[in-house]
Amino acid sequence: MPVYNADIAEIFNKVADLLEIEGANPFRVRAYRDAARTFRGLSKSAAAMIADGEDLSALPGIGKDLAQKVKQIVETGALGQLKTLEERLPPGLHQLLRIPGLGPKKVKALYDELEIGDPEALKRAAENGKIRELKGFGAKTEHKILEEIEAESWGDNRTPWPRAEEIARSLVEYLKKGDGVKAIEVAGSFRRRRETVGDLDILVACKRGADIMERFVSYEDVGRVVARGKTKTSVVLRSGLQVDLRKLPRVGYGAGLHYFTGSKAHNIAVRKRGQKKGLKINEYGVYKDGERVAGRTEKSVFEKVDLPFIEPELREGRGEIQAAETGRLPDLIRLEDIRGDLHAHTSETDGRNSLEEMVAAAKDRGYGYLAISNHSKSLTVAKGLDADRLLKSIEKMAALEEKLDDFKILKAIEVDILDDGALDLPDSVLKQLDLVVCAVHSGFKLSREKQTERIVRAMDNPHVHILAHPTGRLINERGPYEVDVGRLIEAAAERGCFLELNAHPDRLDLKGSHCQAAKEKGVKIAISTDAHSTAHLEYMRLGVGQARRGWLAAGDVLNTRSWRELKQLLKRN
Repeated sequence: MPVYNADIAEIFNKVADLLEIEGANPFRVRAYRDAARTFRGLSKSAAAMIADGEDLSALPGIGKDLAQKVKQIVETGALGQLKTLEERLPPGLHQLLRIPGLGPKKVKALYDELEIGDPEALKRAAENGKIRELKGFGAKTEHKILEEIEAESWGDNRTPWPRAEEIARSLVEYLKKGDGVKAIEVAGSFRRRRETVGDLDILVACKRGADIMERFVSYEDVGRVVARGKTKTSVVLRSGLQVDLRKLPRVGYGAGLHYFTGSKAHNIAVRKRGQKKGLKINEYGVYKDGERVAGRTEKSVFEKVDLPFIEPELREGRGEIQAAETGRLPDLIRLEDIRGDLHAHTSETDGRNSLEEMVAAAKDRGYGYLAISNHSKSLTVAKGLDADRLLKSIEKMAALEEKLDDFKILKAIEVDILDDGALDLPDSVLKQLDLVVCAVHSGFKLSREKQTERIVRAMDNPHVHILAHPTGRLINERGPYEVDVGRLIEAAAERGCFLELNAHPDRLDLKGSHCQAAKEKGVKIAISTDAHSTAHLEYMRLGVGQARRGWLAAGDVLNTRSWRELKQLLKRN
């Protein structure tokens, strides 16, 4: 069975969670979490690297011991260490970690103090008022836990897009090797690049007589065949992700691709335009008086309703039809438009690579600049910088920059926003930086009004340029904190600040709709990776994909500029 990088990351994260619950050494726990981040960010399959004889221990944060464990996972699909940990702890304990608001430390407290080892026991304890008695919980936390358990939203997570991509890429490559495949594409919400997907829809056109369905159900990752037919077959992979394969005639492939890409709102709008012209549009083609008049390509479908081609990322029923009618569709940003990265960390705080290594990796990507924005002092878990350490870091960056040809190292900081909206480093230090990125890393439970006011106060500081990961969400792990994003956009516009689209696969924060709203207010977006290793610089392509969902063109994005141009934009009014 294929083992994906996401599988390796998930196993290492589970090991870290269970070790933390057991009270293991924090540095040991962190090593597994760092390893998980490394494999999530790899562009090449770890299994392929092993097959090619590459040394995994050379990867950031991966020594010989972890490299050997990766090999075990790739060869067997499991890790003996995880099995041992699971045997030592109640089988339902890891389910508790999927409930929003419960991290390993709280799960450990629940287990140690109340012997709670599964969601059912947690529910009983919450109903009996036992949880509020524990240190660090309280009545509000108890009530929130009970709400989450009853909602069961934690038990039905959709698949994050990056993981779905890895699964889809492997499956499509396998299917392409079958006889007679003329065209193949993954449609649905995956093609529209939604942050998460519920399932995968794969469309294929084949030569007559090609048995693509037999090849599909024979794929080694298939756990169960749900339904099988000549034109549609559904399977569930061992990951739990359902995949539907649809066989379409080549003459109507474009119509099918348009139909199954969606969204529903977009499709309805296109069909209504067709009806006004006496056309019938479905997954098989565009018909006039019972005769197919278009459908081989998606472009032909749009042409028949007098529209230009609309990129899949825009097909959400958020005004794309009206924009297409009036020639206002954006020329969406592309990865090659990016000139640099405005949010990256080094080993001076919680990054895995040195300053020199991060800069070299950025140069290798063809960038003209990289912002080194390590954490500030309040984030003690990340060894955040105080004023003295930051000033020394600035000197080190300046010295390295002198040795470089035509490359700018932006002296920056990711400075914490305190509960009252103040920043945790003095203005006398911040004014010496090229770039100040401010962020919320604590106080997530403030009311919507207080959280919004807190962030706006931070943007009042004349040295602040960018608000990082503005809503604080972690996909499938933590929802956004209560905040008025519209007000943040207005505040940024009023103060000459910018908002970050954090490209980390766990964040993809801002949402596409927020990017679109910012664009309408004239607020430019910084697409940044929040890289904690050289491998994480690859996340930029995920951020660009999210930006395309937000209607962003190259001109709407800060880091499509040269340093000379960017420097002018960073001057606050």
